[in-house]
Amino acid sequence: MKTDTLRKIGRESKPWLFSSLSLLTIFLVVVFPIGHTVYLSFTNMGIYNYYDYTLIGIENYVDAFSLGSAFLRSLGITILWTAVNMILQLVIAYVLAVLLNSPRLKGRKIYKALLMIPWAMPGYVSILLWKNGMFNGQFGYLSKILALLGVEADFLSNDMMAFVSCTIVNLWLALPFMIMIIDGALQSVNKELFESAALDGCNAFEKHVFVSIPSIVPIVAPAVLITLFTTFKQFDIVNLMTISPVGTGAHIETVIVYAYQQAFITGNYGYSGAVATIIFVLVVLSTVLFDPSFRKKGGKHAAKGAR
Repeated sequence: MKTDTLRKIGRESKPWLFSSLSLLTIFLVVVFPIGHTVYLSFTNMGIYNYYDYTLIGIENYVDAFSLGSAFLRSLGITILWTAVNMILQLVIAYVLAVLLNSPRLKGRKIYKALLMIPWAMPGYVSILLWKNGMFNGQFGYLSKILALLGVEADFLSNDMMAFVSCTIVNLWLALPFMIMIIDGALQSVNKELFESAALDGCNAFEKHVFVSIPSIVPIVAPAVLITLFTTFKQFDIVNLMTISPVGTGAHIETVIVYAYQQAFITGNYGYSGAVATIIFVLVVLSTVLFDPSFRKKGGKHAAKGAR
């Protein structure tokens, strides 16, 4: 009896034994940093009281959500940034993908190869090339062209122009991925659906609305979700274009940039931990709300419960 019990325990413990190293790595790399950040969010730890900090409860969260706070301003900028970039990415990527799939277009392979250029270059290099080579008020090509036309423009000196400039750079870096995903999805659409739509009297625009787009949504949805979170958490573009290494005059901090500033520039570790925790919760909630797989699982569990 004891031998059978020991054998059963041995069989059941083997999976845990084999996965123990992976679980330990996940704990050290993912779980512990998140837990430590949440803990810091309830303290007043800073650069000047790194060792003698105290617990202050939810004071950091109250400060973050207080009316007119810098965090709420950065959150509003982040929501606007995400919405504008996602709309432009989807619209432009869909239009270009449709053009790439047009049978009348010659040299499609060449155009698709050219789309890889933003991916072939490191993002850091691309951002600095746009900043100094195109948008620089003194040396940038766009500024020089406008100067020849009698227009003085410094793209990074005010909030509106800096927001537009950062959006252009983000589109340059992100569009190839979305175009290739939509391009592949369009190639998988059943051609007979277009023939049926034509027999029903649908014009070209209606074919896109009622055939193409609904057909590619299941394929494109995961890529859209990934791009949504990537855009929401974008740090490099805003930081390099407007802040690092020297400020340009514009002030368009997103929540990620704001958390970075609070942690590594201001040295307010407790408050930055609260901001980081809020960002983490927002991303998790957004995943649950927008990811279809979560809704399907929830629906299945609800159906089982009803039975």
